[in-house]
Amino acid sequence: MKWTDDRSGNVEDRRGLGGGAVVGGGLGTLIIAAIVFFLGGDPSSILNSGNAGSNSIGTEQRDLSPDELKIREFVQMITAENEETWTKVFTENGMQYSPAKVVLFESVTESGCGTAQSAMGPFYCPADRKVYMDMSFFKELQSRFGAKVTEFTIAYVMAHEMGHHVQNLVGVLEETNKARTSGNYSEAQLNKISVATELQADYYAGVWAKQTDSREHFLEPGDIDAAIEAAEAVGDDNIQKRSQGYVNQESFTHGSSAQRKEWFMKGYNTGDIRQGDTFNQLLK
Repeated sequence: MKWTDDRSGNVEDRRGLGGGAVVGGGLGTLIIAAIVFFLGGDPSSILNSGNAGSNSIGTEQRDLSPDELKIREFVQMITAENEETWTKVFTENGMQYSPAKVVLFESVTESGCGTAQSAMGPFYCPADRKVYMDMSFFKELQSRFGAKVTEFTIAYVMAHEMGHHVQNLVGVLEETNKARTSGNYSEAQLNKISVATELQADYYAGVWAKQTDSREHFLEPGDIDAAIEAAEAVGDDNIQKRSQGYVNQESFTHGSSAQRKEWFMKGYNTGDIRQGDTFNQLLK
C-alpha cells in the first residue's frame, strides 16, 4: 500500500516506557488462550474479572528502535485515514464523528476495560474509546494462523477495531451489551449476536478501505487479498481447527472464515455504511 501524508495525534505509544508484566491473574492462561487473536469486541467482562489477585513485575524503560518508530508513524497514518474517512461518512449521514485513540503497548498495559495483555490480541475498549494494539500479534498471525502479514494487514486489523468504535458511537455496542447482561438469551443466542457484531466490524473495515482508496488511491495490487487472508485466518472455524482439531459452529463468536471474507468484501464493494446490517441478516 502507498503511504499518505496524513498523520494523527491520537496515537499514544506506551512502548519503551517501562511498566509491568501481570502474573497470577484471576482467569488464568486457559481462558486467555480461548480469546486469543479474536480481533475485537468488548473485552471488559474478561479484562475486569482478571484483575483480582494480579501482581506486576516492573520493566526498565528503553529507547524505541528505528523500526518501532516507523511502525508508530504508520499507525499514525492509518489512524488519520480512519478519522478522515469516518468523519466524511458520518457527516454524509447526518451524524457527528468523534475520533478514537490508538494505544501501542508491549506485553501489558492498563485500559478503561481493565488490564490489557498482548495475548488478547488487538481490541477496542468502549469505556475509554481506545484501540489497544501490541504489534507482536502480527508475528503470531503469520506464524500460528498462516496469514501473510503486510502493511495492509495491519491497516485491516486497525480498521476492524475502528469499526467497533463506529458501532459504539451509533449505539450498537450498548444494545449488544444490554443483551449480554439481560439474562434473556441463551449462550448460543449470545454467540450469534457476537458473530453479527464482529462481522459488522469487518463490513465497516471494507467500507473504510473503499472510501479511503477513493480519496487517497492508496491501495496497491495484493492489498485487498492480504486483508481477506487475515480475515480468513482469524475465522472461528480456522482457529478451532488449529487449536482443538474440530469445529463447533454453535460456539462461534466472530464468524467463519467465509463469513469474514464475505462481509469485508460487501463493505468494500458497496462503500456504504447503510448496507451493513448484519443483525437482520444473521439473526432471522
